[in-house]
Amino acid sequence: MADIPAAAPRRFRRTHNVYLWFGSSLLGFFIFLAIFGPMLAPYDPTEQDLFALLEGPSATHWLGTDNIGRDIFSRILAGTGYTVSIALSSVLLAGIGGVALGSVAGYFGGKVDRVLSGIIDLLLTVPNIVLAIAIASVAGSSAMGLTIAITASFIPPLARLVRSKVIELKEEDFVAASVTIGMSHWRILLHHVLPNALTVIIIELSLNAGQAVLIGSALGFLGLGVQPPAPEWGTMLGASREFLTVAPHLIMAPGIAISLLVLAFNTFGDGLRDFFDPNLEK
Repeated sequence: MADIPAAAPRRFRRTHNVYLWFGSSLLGFFIFLAIFGPMLAPYDPTEQDLFALLEGPSATHWLGTDNIGRDIFSRILAGTGYTVSIALSSVLLAGIGGVALGSVAGYFGGKVDRVLSGIIDLLLTVPNIVLAIAIASVAGSSAMGLTIAITASFIPPLARLVRSKVIELKEEDFVAASVTIGMSHWRILLHHVLPNALTVIIIELSLNAGQAVLIGSALGFLGLGVQPPAPEWGTMLGASREFLTVAPHLIMAPGIAISLLVLAFNTFGDGLRDFFDPNLEK
């Protein structure tokens, strides 16, 4: 049984959790754009208009045009799918890998724990962004390479967190009772220990999603992400840096979009943390 408070559904209906409501609403808006953005775009995001180079915002082009005349508003809408899908895919895959490594190391202990913890600790010595850059350089500049790089950079810290939680949980009485009645260790781990760690895992993954957006955008800015003409926001930032002084709107549009998406994930994560906090229960 998971350690989610029994009164969670009631707390969800309480409107004072501003972070959860604001974060989920803003995140839902971005997911909507990720799905329907290309259909809502007023122009083809890759269509060039050589007679409208570096135009500022206007009634025709709401966010202006880039250095080869492409409509920035259309590219932001179409690019939402790239940024959101890469972030969510990376977090999901990192969750699978991190939970698997951390739970096995924490529950079985001994030599298994020493080996896995040694690998995790070694990877933790390398900052996320540095590890992601190294892996993206090897995996290649593509959406797949970007996803692999972000995933690999998130697995070590998540595995460490899950390991600590599992070590704490396996000392609980319900685990000892399960062992006493002859339940297998894998069944105990999968059906009793991990469900009780689910809250911590969900909160951590929701917060990591915002960081995934930043790392993905940074790699795109460095030319290690999705390659042009795909309208990925980090790639758009990188392409616009040389026009910063003459057309600042080029970098402002994707920059603001990235900031809002990170805000959505972070506030949603903060809201989930408050939502699952039993101290909020009156």
